[in-house]
Amino acid sequence: MCGISGYISERQLIKKDSLIDTIKLMKLRGPDFNNYITKDYKSKKLALLHTRLNIIDLNDRSNQPFIDENLILIFNGEIYNFLEIKEKLKDKYEFRTNSDTEVLMKAYMEYGENCVDHFIGMWAFAIWDERKKELFLSRDPFGEKPLYYFLNKKGFFFGSEIKYIRSLCEEEFTKNKRLIKKHLFLGYKSLNKDNETYFDRIYSLENSSNLTINLDLKFKKKKYWQPKVEIKKNLSEHDATEGVKFHLINSLKYRMRADVPLAFCLSGGVDSTSLASIARKEFNQNVSTFSIIDRDERYNEEENINIINKELNCESNLIRIDKNKNLFLERMMQLVNQHDGPIATISYFIHSFLSEEIAKQGFKVSISGTGADEIFTGYYDHYLLHLESIKNTNRFNKNLEDWKKFIFPVLRNENLKDPFYYINNRHDRRLVYEDNFNLINYSQSNFEKNFEEEFYCEELLRNRMLNELFHEVVPVILKHDDLNSMNYSIENRSPYLDRDLIEFSLSIPPNYLIENGYQKKILREAMNGVLNDKIRLNRQKKGFNASINSILDLENPENIDYIFNKKSPLSEFVNLDKFKNDLDRKVIPNHFSKFIFSLLGTKMFLENNN
Repeated sequence: MCGISGYISERQLIKKDSLIDTIKLMKLRGPDFNNYITKDYKSKKLALLHTRLNIIDLNDRSNQPFIDENLILIFNGEIYNFLEIKEKLKDKYEFRTNSDTEVLMKAYMEYGENCVDHFIGMWAFAIWDERKKELFLSRDPFGEKPLYYFLNKKGFFFGSEIKYIRSLCEEEFTKNKRLIKKHLFLGYKSLNKDNETYFDRIYSLENSSNLTINLDLKFKKKKYWQPKVEIKKNLSEHDATEGVKFHLINSLKYRMRADVPLAFCLSGGVDSTSLASIARKEFNQNVSTFSIIDRDERYNEEENINIINKELNCESNLIRIDKNKNLFLERMMQLVNQHDGPIATISYFIHSFLSEEIAKQGFKVSISGTGADEIFTGYYDHYLLHLESIKNTNRFNKNLEDWKKFIFPVLRNENLKDPFYYINNRHDRRLVYEDNFNLINYSQSNFEKNFEEEFYCEELLRNRMLNELFHEVVPVILKHDDLNSMNYSIENRSPYLDRDLIEFSLSIPPNYLIENGYQKKILREAMNGVLNDKIRLNRQKKGFNASINSILDLENPENIDYIFNKKSPLSEFVNLDKFKNDLDRKVIPNHFSKFIFSLLGTKMFLENNN
């Protein structure tokens, strides 16, 4: 895990001392070593910058930029199956390190741009090919590792973070008002419908994408992988369960490869507890867990956390967030600056406490359960979509009765209490943004409530989950998790985000996904005998979240004055007087709490001139 940045540019676009200044910005991503290379080509200049966090082959021989023959590589991420690739290539190529960096380089020599099809891993890398005079960049299948770029007629700039691009060139970048409005009034699920960022003209390279650019700034992008839903109608439930178990265990095996100790983020739900249980019971790994504890019962999973830690004999670290109320504004400002934009939800604010504690305990790698909800049906609206998918089958009545018995009693969201919602409104997607539509009343300007969804397949449930996986939920989690982790020089790994596991899951018949009132039915069955049954068979979902009252004192008039200051730049977007009047009530609705958090982050971002 590292930091990368660079450019191909005409000389007048380059700031004086920009390379040194940018390396300083990158050091949190790579505190163990840093270096850069520059090359001159007539009117153009090439620069490749790298800062290293030592995870695999800690020796200096694996430092970057990594040079081999006519190639220069800078790489952020991990190629988990580097040992298997190395075994295939060892008779043809001589290796001088034990790193995945050199294996990536040799794979590019052997397979060219198609090398990415051979990788199990997460990556953002750039390879300069001296013979072709061409820069090749790539991002992993799920976008776990960030890669941003800016291109105009005079130069191409890229980096692991937006601030690196802004540091390297003399361009002024205005803040993206369109995306700010979407964040405020539609919420985080609206933010990744395209590759925009919170700065105009700076874009994110899409997941599963390669990019090539030459000295003439001729630019080409290509998608190298697109998931396909190909249901195996004859696949038995037993084989589906065994397949998920095999692929998940195999995925975790690869992602436990490191020359430094591993930490597990443990929420208490099925996803993260399954990973900790596999590590302990299948691989005999000593497990150190880190968990957020919120006293709000809606989000408190301390009981399940204690069950797993005791059963697996884990080294447990519990972080109680309600002790940090007085430091909220200071910490929030620091995070907004680090993330180059507002923080999407409270979840990613509290996640920063996990990263901080993991670093304090001396770990460099954390493992989390990101993606399981979107692969195996983790949200309550998935049940409604599932009912639509099986409405003409003999399973429908049983599943409807199970929903009434097990799911309805624990629902807090009124919008989810109609089991026929999608049966009667097949093309309606208002539940995606849920009560965010109520917040549009506070917009200072006309705001379109349009909704866009990518088409993957006819089945509503599977199509919805793929949109969450690639466009709505997971991209936001990955962005903030990466920035939180790297702020403390921690590498975050996500075993559920495995190409083989995803492709297999997309072959499973939909009727196996939810059964007997259990969402994630296949995952629960796959973990039978591995995961403690009290957690495995618990239907209630709490999610990794916290109440705003646990992190911010809303009864403190100074906090309210800060939010509703008349001179606030928020006034351009939000009718603050109207919102403050509606806020003046004893019970604050949940969507109001979320909006307050969004307002705070947006205000800090707009006021930040960095």
